[in-house]
Amino acid sequence: MTEVAGALARHALIVCALLALPALGVAAAVGLAVALLQAATQVQEQTVALLPKLVVTGTVIALGGGFAMAAVAALFHDAISAVPLLVGSP
Repeated sequence: MTEVAGALARHALIVCALLALPALGVAAAVGLAVALLQAATQVQEQTVALLPKLVVTGTVIALGGGFAMAAVAALFHDAISAVPLLVGSP
C-alpha cells in the first residue's frame, strides 16, 4: 500500500513540476531581460516590468493548456485506479 501511495505522490509532484516550470522559467527569463533593459535605460517603473511578464506567461499557459489537461487527466486516472489498492480489499 505504501508503495502505491509513494508512486502516486511522486507522479503528482512530477506533474506539478511539468505544469509549473515552463511558466516560471519564461517569467524569470522575461523578468531578467526587462531588468537588464531597465538598467540600461535607467527607467525604474514597476508597470514596465509587469506587462511583458504577464503577456508572455499568459501565452505560455494558454499554449500549454492541452498538455496540462492531458497530464492532469492521466494523474486523475492513476489516482482513481489506485484507490482499490490504497483502501485494500477485504
